[in-house]
Amino acid sequence: MPAVGGIGPGTGKEYPGNLTLYVLVTCIVAAMGGLIFGYDIGISGGVTTMTPFLQKFFPSVWRKKEADKTKNQYCQYDSQTLTMFTSSLYLAALLASLVASTVTRKLGRKLSMLFGGLLFFSGALINGFAKAVWMLIVGRIILGFGVGFANQSVPLYLSEMAPYRYRGALNIGFQLSITVGILIANVLNYFFNKIEGGWGWRLSLGGAMVPALIITVGSLILPDTPNSMIERGQTEEAKAKLKRIRGVDDVDEEFRDLVAASDASKLVEHPWGNLLQRKYRPHLTMAILIPFFQQLTGINVIMFYAPVLFNTIGFKDDAALMSAVITGAVNVGATLVSIYGVDKWGRRFLFLEGGVQMLICQAVVAACIGARFGTNGDPGDLPKWYAVVVVLFICIYVAGFAWSWGPLGWLVPSEIFPLEIRSAAQSINVSVNMLFTFAVAQVFLTMLCHLKFGLFLFFAFFVLIMSIFVYFFLPETKGIPIEEMNQVWKTHWYWSRFVEDLDYPNGGMEMSKGGQGPKNV
Repeated sequence: MPAVGGIGPGTGKEYPGNLTLYVLVTCIVAAMGGLIFGYDIGISGGVTTMTPFLQKFFPSVWRKKEADKTKNQYCQYDSQTLTMFTSSLYLAALLASLVASTVTRKLGRKLSMLFGGLLFFSGALINGFAKAVWMLIVGRIILGFGVGFANQSVPLYLSEMAPYRYRGALNIGFQLSITVGILIANVLNYFFNKIEGGWGWRLSLGGAMVPALIITVGSLILPDTPNSMIERGQTEEAKAKLKRIRGVDDVDEEFRDLVAASDASKLVEHPWGNLLQRKYRPHLTMAILIPFFQQLTGINVIMFYAPVLFNTIGFKDDAALMSAVITGAVNVGATLVSIYGVDKWGRRFLFLEGGVQMLICQAVVAACIGARFGTNGDPGDLPKWYAVVVVLFICIYVAGFAWSWGPLGWLVPSEIFPLEIRSAAQSINVSVNMLFTFAVAQVFLTMLCHLKFGLFLFFAFFVLIMSIFVYFFLPETKGIPIEEMNQVWKTHWYWSRFVEDLDYPNGGMEMSKGGQGPKNV
C-alpha cells in the first residue's frame, strides 16, 4: 500500500530546550483567547430557547413554538431571522480574519489578540443592553470581528511559542479554552433562565465582556514570539527571547533556522498570491479542507443549538439547558484526553478514531429520533430511557469530536505553514471555518425541518468522506519542528509530486539525511 502516513516522528533535527514554566504560563494565558469563541457558541444557543428573549425579539418564533407543542417538533424553531442572530457573527469573523492576516504579519500576534479582545468587549456591551433586533445583529457582527482576530492569531502564537515536542498539547489549550467557554455559557444560561423578571438573557449576553477582558489584558502582558520579532527586524531581542522561552543558552541552530525562514519570507511580496504556487498546493489544500470538514462533522449543530435540539426532541426548557451543560462538560473532559495524547499517539490516530466514533453515534441518534418522531415530528409521550439514550450517544459523539477534529482542526493548519505564507494561510483556514460555520448555523433549523432525522445521516456522510481523506492525504506532523515541517510533504506518497528540494532549501536537505522515508501504515 502507498505510504499514506508520510514520515514518522523523527526528522533528524532536535532543537535543545525544555518546557519552562515561563512558556507554560505564557501559553495558558494566550490560549484563553479561545474563551470568547467558546462562550459565544454556548451562549447563543441557550438564549434562543429563553421565553422572555423570544417574546421580546422574535415573537413570531415564540408563538409558533407555543402553537406547535403537539405538532411537528422538527420545525418549531425554523426562522431565518433567529438563525441570522446566531450566524451573523461568523460572516463578520470571516471578513475580520482576512484583515487580521496583515496585522498579525506586520504588527505581531499580540496586537491581533488585543484587537480581538477590544472588539469582542464592545459587541458584548451592545448585546447586553440591546433594545431591538438591529442592536443584537450589530453587536453580533462586532463580536464576530473580535473572534476573527483572536482565532487568526492565537493558534499561530501557541505553535510558535511552544517547544516542538509539546506543540500539540500546548496548542490544544486553545480548543480547551473554547470548550470551557461553552461549558461556562451553558451553566450560566441554566441559572440565568431562572431569574424572575425575564432579564436573565441580558446577563448571558453581557457576560461575554468577562472573557473579552481576559484576552485583552492577557495580550498586554504576553511576550511576542521569536518568529514574529525576527519577522519585524528585532533579531537580537528575538535571540534573547528564544533563550528564555527554551530555558537553555544553546539555541543557535533553532535561531538560524528561524532567521533563514524569516529571510525567505521577506522575499515574498504577495503572500496571498504565493499561496497559489505549486509548492504550496498541500498547504492550501489543508487550509481549505480541514476547516471545511470540521464544520461538516455537524458539531456546531450540537453546540450552537444543543438546548434547541433537546427542546425539539421533547425535553422541557430547563431539561434542554441542563442537557447542554452535560454535553459541555463532556466536551471539556474529552479535550483533556487530546492534550494528553496528541504528542504521544499522533494527529492521524486521533483524527481517524474520532471519525469512526462520530460516524457510529450519528447513525444511532438518527435511528433513535427516526423511530420515535418518524417523519411527522410528533413523538407523543417520550419515555425517560429514550432521553437517556439520545443524550448518551450525543455525549459520545461530542467526546469523539473533542479529542479529534475539534482541537486538531486548529492545531494541524497552524503548524504546517511556512513562515512566508503563515499569516495568509491561517487567514484562509479561519475564513473557511467561519464561512461554513455561518452556512451550517444559518440553514440548520431549515434543514432539520425538511430533512428531519435524516439530518444526522447527512453529517455522517461527510464524517465518512473526511476520514478517508485523512487516511490517504494527511501526513503525521507529531514531533517535527515547525520550521522543518516541509519535510512531511517531500516524503508523502502524493504530495511529493508538488514539492522539490529546491523549493525549500532551508532545512530540507539537512533533514533528508536523518529523516525517515515513507512507511506503510
